[in-house]
Amino acid sequence: MPFPIADIADALHVALAAESARLDAEQSPHGIDTLDELGLHPLLGRGLADAGYGVYPEQVYPQESKPRHRRDCERCDLVLTPSERELHEPWREPTLFDPPDPVALDDAFWLEVKVVAQHTREGPNGRYSTQLLTDASQDVQKLSRSPGIFQSALLIVLFARDQDTVEHDLATWLDHCLCHRLSVQSPSVRSFGITDRIGNRHCSLGLYPVRPA
Repeated sequence: MPFPIADIADALHVALAAESARLDAEQSPHGIDTLDELGLHPLLGRGLADAGYGVYPEQVYPQESKPRHRRDCERCDLVLTPSERELHEPWREPTLFDPPDPVALDDAFWLEVKVVAQHTREGPNGRYSTQLLTDASQDVQKLSRSPGIFQSALLIVLFARDQDTVEHDLATWLDHCLCHRLSVQSPSVRSFGITDRIGNRHCSLGLYPVRPA
């Protein structure tokens, strides 16, 4: 059953906008744009769980699910299951307490997250273009070429000085992907304003479905 991209985008938007508002209410010196990807993962995961999804962070990719040393395996940021169902973990020995209908890895939704900020606490981000055009594209390739993944997406969380910059840069990134024949589809985009603490005044979340290669 296909996962609803628009609903996932809504849940992610609600989670980050609520955290931004909470930090403003506390008059925090730091906004959500100072968080790196690992700092945002718990926020995004809670938002998806609140929307009714099962959320499994840092899951090993299907093609690496049975190696002896799993700590060295490539992992996906977040894996979702519908209706809070448990995810099947083929590397675990079965027990009497296993759920009767776990979601198979190839029926789950695999989500990679890329956070890119035009301004950081140290000043203008010198790697901004590289992070957006190169690093994010590599995540698309990883998802599209992974055997056993049929539903996936890349989430780009983009912080910039204004909405025009965000819209232009996300459009440039999509054009870059299409020119390089990367397997992305039209995104669901959600945006909101943030308090300017380090130079960013806008946040956009672009959720790009990825087709299997």
